Amino acid sequence: MSLELTAPAPDAPDVAEDGVWLADIETGETYAPFDEIRYTGEGGNLLEVRYAEPPTFEDFQGQGRGVWRYRAALPFEEGVTLPEGDTPLHEAPRLREDVGVETLRIKHEGMNPTGSFKDRGMTVGVRVAKELGVGRLACASTGNTSAALAAYGARGGMETLVLLPSGKVAAGKIAQAALHDARILEVDGNFDACLDLVQELAARGEVYLLNSLNPFRLEGQKTIGLEILEEFRDDYGRFPDRIVLPVGNAGNTSALYKAFRELVQSGALDPAEVPKLTGVQAEGAAPMVEAIENGWADTQRWEEVETRATAIRIGNPVNAPKALPGIRGTGGTAVAVSDEAITEAQRDLAREGIGVEPASAASVAGLRKLRDRGVVDAGEDVVCLTTGHLLKDPDAAFEAGGKPEPVPNDLDAILDHIGAN
Repeated sequence: MSLELTAPAPDAPDVAEDGVWLADIETGETYAPFDEIRYTGEGGNLLEVRYAEPPTFEDFQGQGRGVWRYRAALPFEEGVTLPEGDTPLHEAPRLREDVGVETLRIKHEGMNPTGSFKDRGMTVGVRVAKELGVGRLACASTGNTSAALAAYGARGGMETLVLLPSGKVAAGKIAQAALHDARILEVDGNFDACLDLVQELAARGEVYLLNSLNPFRLEGQKTIGLEILEEFRDDYGRFPDRIVLPVGNAGNTSALYKAFRELVQSGALDPAEVPKLTGVQAEGAAPMVEAIENGWADTQRWEEVETRATAIRIGNPVNAPKALPGIRGTGGTAVAVSDEAITEAQRDLAREGIGVEPASAASVAGLRKLRDRGVVDAGEDVVCLTTGHLLKDPDAAFEAGGKPEPVPNDLDAILDHIGAN
């Protein structure tokens, strides 16, 4: 099945329900969306949610704000909501000038209810779980997924189980999942091992899987791209040339590409207006970059991954078969950056008043590297996606920031210390 940007809108098959169905991205086989629990097609191929009527920008008018403004692009009119979406598109004037691009805006997904973009996927995914009548939700996580799933599962009155790699998840994220009453299982292995286990639990019918392997998760994440297009157009009268985003499991890359494809299918967006999707990974966990650089159709699993950007410490991005066509089909690219560059970008954003966790800052570090290489032109309009809030990883924030300075309990001593005397 074609994932080309200009592929026409598909006709609705007999299995469609209210114009919605699932399709195997490799074979084109179609499935009813809610008759049974299904994560993949035959042979483990990835699925996509498809629609008989792709949305236009006019469909979103008068629909409020946030994720469910885009209900015309989603499988339901409303989900299990906190609410989510409607995140800021920050200006960063000093950073823009330093990097050297025409326009730089920061789409800060850390301003969602649980502090990351994952809330967008969960408002849809947990709603689907209710439609299917399941009672126990589960995910593997580097932290943000578990926090979001725990919160939305709690909101929906459902049991939640999360599998985390032991000793590899930031404390702020574990605290969120614990407080929202999830059962937390710490696995002696990395994220990919956790995902293998939770997929086995799902295959046995013990849990409903809400990692991004679940195609409905990505439907909510599409709305990041829709918001960016609308917000940027409202401010500048045009769409951005490029969107730079961190890549872990490659769910956001896949989701944004799908949003743009659907707008092209409806005639709302010209293919030439679609932003270049540009992925950024840490050097210690960069299988997507490896695949792009080598021209591979899929990634090769990295068994050993390490980076301080814990949210993207992933060696087997399950959505690569969707994301690689998205990067290539929009004329984008992918780049790996060092942990040191990520920390410096985190500081750069903080100096603009934008507080993000390390993985989020990878987008800015990647933009800087590509600008230095001449891959990104000075005249480009760029949006960098930051995916998680500063307080998701307070230890990393403390290490990156200035250290407290002990002073006596004396005004004159303090004045001397700060050089005011």
